[in-house]
Amino acid sequence: MQVEDYIKAGKIAAEVRENVRKKNWIGITLEDICEEVENEILKRGAKLAFPVNTSLNEVAAHYTAEPNDQKTVTDTDLIKIDLGAQINGYIADTAVTVCYDPQYDSLIQAAEDALQNAISIIKIGVKSSDVGRTIEKTVKQLGFKPIANLSGHSLAQYTIHAGKSIPNIWSIGSFSFKGDVAYACEPFVTTEKGMGFVREGKIKNIFALGSRKRTKNDEADKLQEYIWTNFNMLPFALRWLVKDWEEKKARELLEILIKKKVVHAYPILVEANGQRVSQAEHTFIPTETGVTVTTTF
Repeated sequence: MQVEDYIKAGKIAAEVRENVRKKNWIGITLEDICEEVENEILKRGAKLAFPVNTSLNEVAAHYTAEPNDQKTVTDTDLIKIDLGAQINGYIADTAVTVCYDPQYDSLIQAAEDALQNAISIIKIGVKSSDVGRTIEKTVKQLGFKPIANLSGHSLAQYTIHAGKSIPNIWSIGSFSFKGDVAYACEPFVTTEKGMGFVREGKIKNIFALGSRKRTKNDEADKLQEYIWTNFNMLPFALRWLVKDWEEKKARELLEILIKKKVVHAYPILVEANGQRVSQAEHTFIPTETGVTVTTTF
């Protein structure tokens, strides 16, 4: 485990996240937000762990800008900006919710409080179910609902979801935190009118290699090799392909790779009652006495 690389990636991700938190994004397109945030990570010397997510309002996760995406942030929108930096494949995953309408301040704060309370109880040997209980209790006491079917996760080299899930509610079955593993904790919170669950939406604009096998289509195989060389098994966006491929062609070849089960497409995740969702996230490594939060500023 490369602790130094985790910490280096975390410092970069934290710095970029705090700049994101302070900036006024009203009137700016989602494409410009993604490009700006991704460039801020790159210019600090890290690589991208995944496309920047810019999930608006009831979209909880997995929306990244399309090429020439003209959606803009308004003064009543609530936007979750989830970003990831990596050094040699060791990932820092962190998120912030930004909104300029004061009526959503408490919804945003609930996610931040749940994250802080969860992290405050974690150390080597603590059970993940206790973390879920803490998140759920914090959120409900503040008058909101946690999203039950979204969770944090363990991390590994070039792997964002490395097999362990950190629940956002109390749940049966759990694991104990280890000191040689990095994890991301990410409470998602919705209103009392929310269902407290997300469903899959129709849009799919984040992708990742699921396997490496020949498709008998030379052009598709060439794209597959390009994806492997540039992104490994980490998620990528169509925006990243159009720098070297014509957009229409890239879409066609991606479809072939998806049908052949070489590439996996991730649908957006939407609050089931259409209610707004906030998110807060840190990456950390457990210790005997607590945690090292790699994405602290």
